[in-house]
Amino acid sequence: MTDVQRPPIRDWETDFDHGHPDYAAAAPEIWDQLRDTCPVAHSDRYGGTWLPTRHVDVAAIAHDTDHFSSQGVIVTEWRPDVPAPMGYAPPITSDPPFHQIARRILLEFFSPKAIARWEPIARQTCRELLDEIEASGASEVDAAQRYTQHIPVRIIADMLALPREDGDKFRGWIHRIMEQTGSEEVDWEDTLDFYLQHKIAERRGNLGDDLISYLCQADIDGTPLLDEHVQGTIALLIIAGIDTTWSAIGAGIWHLAQNPDDRRRWSEDHAVRPFAVEEFLRFYAPVTMARLVAQDTQIGGCPVARGDWVLLPFPSANRDPEEFERADEFVIDRTRNRHAAFGLGIHRCAGSNLARMELTVAIEEWMDRFPDFELSAPETVRWSTGQVRGPRELPLRINRGEVR
Repeated sequence: MTDVQRPPIRDWETDFDHGHPDYAAAAPEIWDQLRDTCPVAHSDRYGGTWLPTRHVDVAAIAHDTDHFSSQGVIVTEWRPDVPAPMGYAPPITSDPPFHQIARRILLEFFSPKAIARWEPIARQTCRELLDEIEASGASEVDAAQRYTQHIPVRIIADMLALPREDGDKFRGWIHRIMEQTGSEEVDWEDTLDFYLQHKIAERRGNLGDDLISYLCQADIDGTPLLDEHVQGTIALLIIAGIDTTWSAIGAGIWHLAQNPDDRRRWSEDHAVRPFAVEEFLRFYAPVTMARLVAQDTQIGGCPVARGDWVLLPFPSANRDPEEFERADEFVIDRTRNRHAAFGLGIHRCAGSNLARMELTVAIEEWMDRFPDFELSAPETVRWSTGQVRGPRELPLRINRGEVR
């Protein structure tokens, strides 16, 4: 799979590209720069894209469903042709009032009680991966490729009753859709749509208690969900439920690798762990969502036109000093932390309980097994491009003398 070659960036204020490797490598610094000099940046790329960086502007857009449509949430060179209010991946691409209907259908599977039963499976999954790393005897390991990228893949596969061994396919589709924004031409039989069409057809003839079976039997006022609705929602769960979480886990481990005091605090003070998880989510929030301008309006005084893309960089909002004290610092015991890692407004992530659980379990299990580690080659850490940011290559050196 060949990565898309991006033209060089001339100026972050007028020619930014969130899909460029230079953006991925230095996004927090770019947000800070823009927040001070050009809080609503614009680029002609992708047919016209805006990048607000202040919390107040990001929040205003997220709550304004009249002027900003969720019909398109991934910025591409083209505009989505699946009409609102459903969109191509409900509920994330749905506008009111359909959004609330589509969201309510999923809530049963993602309530705190429902997610609690997946915690033992998540722990066992993490331990299996750590067993493999420990058995290898290697003192250096790529934690992204050997650990973080497998955890949410396996959990989501289990929730959907899909084969765990299809994980490589999931990761390939995620890379193509989120980082290459679908720009690479591929055979139809090698697409997520083709895969899901066949899996859904098979499941309709052999229903179980999994999430695909549930969606196949769900209805809206007595009318079964459209095939497009079922397929779009499952695609959303595979893409948004995997990439975002492994990015958050990887960023958390990346942080701990460079901060022995925080590692020590995590290990010795169990009471600090819930606060630390929320701070990982604030400081390393992985998700930038997108909207399409539905009606001519303005953002922070800048006029925007119908059809323009608008990025919602929740990670930038989380580092805005107007919203958070010591916003540019990771404070492991931060108590006031109303972060936007899971979004703002009606589209706040329905899977937040699952993401929190996986992040907590993954770091707990890693730290219990390998409490002493560091980056082995900091310059080779590679961050993903596009709208979900997290380490794709994370080389670590493990002090085996501290394994327990």
